[in-house]
Amino acid sequence: MSAPQSQYRRGDRLVVTIVDVAEKNRCVAKTDEGAVLFVEGMVAIGDVVDVEVRKRKRSYYEATVVEVVTPAATRTQPACAHFGICGGCKWQHVGYPEQLRLKQKLVTDALERIGHFPQPPVEPVLPSERVYGYRNKVDLDFSNERFLLAEELNLTDAELPKPRDFALGFHRSGFFRKVIDIDQCHIASEVMNEALDCTRGFFQNRGTSVYSTVDHTGFLRNLVLRTAEATQQFMVYLVTSSRDEALMGSYREALLDSLGDRLTTLVNGVTERKNQVAYAENLHIDHGPGIITEHLGDLAFDIAPNAFFQTNSRQALRLYQTVKNLAALAPEEQVLDLYCGTGTIGLFIADACAGVTGFDVESSAIANARVNAERNQRPHAQFYVEDLREIGPALLKHGIPRKPGVVITDPPRAGMHEDTTRSLADLKPDRIVYVSCNPASLARDAALLRDLAGYQLQTVIPVDLFPHTYHVESVALLQR
Repeated sequence: MSAPQSQYRRGDRLVVTIVDVAEKNRCVAKTDEGAVLFVEGMVAIGDVVDVEVRKRKRSYYEATVVEVVTPAATRTQPACAHFGICGGCKWQHVGYPEQLRLKQKLVTDALERIGHFPQPPVEPVLPSERVYGYRNKVDLDFSNERFLLAEELNLTDAELPKPRDFALGFHRSGFFRKVIDIDQCHIASEVMNEALDCTRGFFQNRGTSVYSTVDHTGFLRNLVLRTAEATQQFMVYLVTSSRDEALMGSYREALLDSLGDRLTTLVNGVTERKNQVAYAENLHIDHGPGIITEHLGDLAFDIAPNAFFQTNSRQALRLYQTVKNLAALAPEEQVLDLYCGTGTIGLFIADACAGVTGFDVESSAIANARVNAERNQRPHAQFYVEDLREIGPALLKHGIPRKPGVVITDPPRAGMHEDTTRSLADLKPDRIVYVSCNPASLARDAALLRDLAGYQLQTVIPVDLFPHTYHVESVALLQR
């Protein structure tokens, strides 16, 4: 970017048109003089907005929205009463077809700008069947500091519609301690919202203490709600600072009164960690088996309270089927599954090839992958804890001398470590199927594979697992 054409100062007000989307939930506007502004706020492409300049950078300005002067035609009415405050669904004001177009554009722009792929072969985004009620897991936090709305700031405790010192919901973006008390989450299921309401009422009426991140005292920490789409099994996972068996017994009865036989299991996780992460080392099962079972295709997966599983089950199935289609496996081929996690992708494609070898650095994930392989009768799928930076020696270590024909890699948001990418390039498999949750890291890694080993980007298929957010999964096929 060139230097800004005009000299605006902090606090200056401008009326501009939003022309593009950017990363980190920001949008782009340009003035008539050509100055570029990165705008924060709930805006859409085509909106004419009144903005206030916050900061001047070398080649652009940062600004925040004051008012939408003329809304874009692609806008829609958000379903959620917490929209604009809760940071979870920042695209709820954008019509779903436009969301899909923007997600495709985000992938294309990253490949062009970062990877220097001219006219990258990005397909239209595979849409989610449901845009509301699609999540199979919701993580909520307790707080003794409720985030107050603007209209509540000057009210006394007696005038407040909700207690000041009790909240169960989501953190306001940028506020570490304060939590928005959520009445209903529209991307969660009906039974999740019923359990949320029951839990809030049960503990609030008893005056149960809430964990404080300041002095590290208090009982209630997190509430995790999980549903299995295929079986409709439902888990309530309550994380606390200590164990109170009598209280948990009463809580169990309250949940059963509210949910009946829809409650499959209740687990109380106890932790003394000084953070708000919804994870506990000590698990106590207060109702049911302590797990729920999900099905993807003909595979069954037991989901424990702390286990990772894709949060949109229906779209996860489409994602894995897309991987399988692009891999185009022959019955005699061997597959290497990098960043394999609990083995879901490797097991899903295992029926189409001679064998799958999965590597991951997390020992707990590999343990779960082995359990999943045994349960689903996939003895030719083997999983190992390995440092992924030297792939060739790791294969030899496990008696796999022949290079795999296909490598599937599903790295975290940061992408593959550069050493892993270089090691993969040295391995020179015929095809690489790259599953990405971050277009920027996909573009970077695909470019390095191209430059090191001549891999060509054959196709990229984005899959929408997270409607109303800017997040998008992508499956890319690279071939030599």
